Amino acid sequence: MIIINPRAGVVANQGFDHLIIDEAHKLTYHLPDGNGEPMKYNVDVRYTRRPGHAISLAREAVEKNYYGVLACGGDGTVNEVARGVCGSAVAMGVIPLGSGNGLARHLGIPMTIRGAMKVIQEDRVLNADYATANGRPFFCTFGMGFDAEVTEKFNRRPGRGLNNYIRTVLEQYFKYKAETYTIIANGHQISREALIVAVCNASQYGNNAYIAPHASIKDGLLDVTMVHHGNLIADTRAAIDVLWGLADKSHSCTTFRTPSLKIIRNSDGAVHFDGEPAWLPREIEVECHHAALNLFSTEKKSKMRPLMAPEIPVISPLVLTLRDLRYKIYNFFQ
Repeated sequence: MIIINPRAGVVANQGFDHLIIDEAHKLTYHLPDGNGEPMKYNVDVRYTRRPGHAISLAREAVEKNYYGVLACGGDGTVNEVARGVCGSAVAMGVIPLGSGNGLARHLGIPMTIRGAMKVIQEDRVLNADYATANGRPFFCTFGMGFDAEVTEKFNRRPGRGLNNYIRTVLEQYFKYKAETYTIIANGHQISREALIVAVCNASQYGNNAYIAPHASIKDGLLDVTMVHHGNLIADTRAAIDVLWGLADKSHSCTTFRTPSLKIIRNSDGAVHFDGEPAWLPREIEVECHHAALNLFSTEKKSKMRPLMAPEIPVISPLVLTLRDLRYKIYNFFQ
């Protein structure tokens, strides 16, 4: 089953759904005994019509024992399709058509339709983890605090893309009031004021912004990143560390891994599931579900390419040295 979001950027603006369908009809497989000529799949093309529609379409594919379902859209479409197939034998593929494409980038899936279809043709299926927050699934990142506030406002904007996202971040920063969070995990309790609390199954939000640089989607653990709140200089420092892919090494962040955790905040409020805004009560139970989602994945390991990090390896030690020097200068003047 090919599930296409007709409102996804390259479909709505350029009509690439025809290319998706043409490429899907080229997909082939061999019979279990490996003999004979390759056979073509029966391809069932569906278009989403409303929020949540992809969930019911994917569940239909599970009920009818489809071999695979391809989610063609952005992170919201991927989340819905994955919610429909998780816990089943059906394999999900991702054809990334959104602005962030967090899960696809984590898996190393090419950002072109033909490249992503080659991953499906390779037919390598990964037994991946997914997670739930108060029972609702997420597959890449779940968060609260400033990023949830930005997500909620960003989804109201008529335009998408990185420029609009950065504009939303800057607008919301001077309005936002940080909260104190208590996290219970691994037999320990942490309480502190934080700008962001992110619980990550995969490594990034999307657009190569790594909130959990070394997260694995198959280790049975969730990577938790608490971004500390301070003044404008400290918060800018934390943002740069995240954009450089250094959240796990940052003095501005607390990071750890756990199979489950409980989060207690001041009150009910905004959260996001894979970039989609939602509202949850003040107490939230988060749990990792190990190897419960079948994903078409490339054999190649995804290379980490942070949004703002230098691409030349020889510069990386200099970046780390300058970062540490910046901390020393900042702390000297506090």
